Amino acid sequence: MMNTETALKEAMTGIEGALGVALVDYGSGMALGTLGGNKDLDLSVATAGNTDVVRAKVRTMEMLGLKDEIEDILITLGTQYHLIRLLKSRNNSGLFLYLALDKERANLAMARHQLRRIESGLDI
Repeated sequence: MMNTETALKEAMTGIEGALGVALVDYGSGMALGTLGGNKDLDLSVATAGNTDVVRAKVRTMEMLGLKDEIEDILITLGTQYHLIRLLKSRNNSGLFLYLALDKERANLAMARHQLRRIESGLDI
């Protein structure tokens, strides 16, 4: 099992093209941990904004009466992928992993697979 710091390091070093990663509580909007980022990727702004995205999608699913679960949310930009993975384990309810990727260097399918693997080993 991995703690937050180890999981974030694993994402940054083990996922090709990773620009930044965060573990976020979407109930409070607080980041429980961040790693990476740069002048063009302010992780505190990104985590707050993506909290709004997750809340909106959860609310929309409730209004539609969908009884399904969100695996991940993908936002594609011209030069980046932004991947939001909601954590599923009973201990991690209300949390998501946020990963920003360089589109030219990243393999999206592999990044999703690796983020899923990191999630499964995360113990908070």
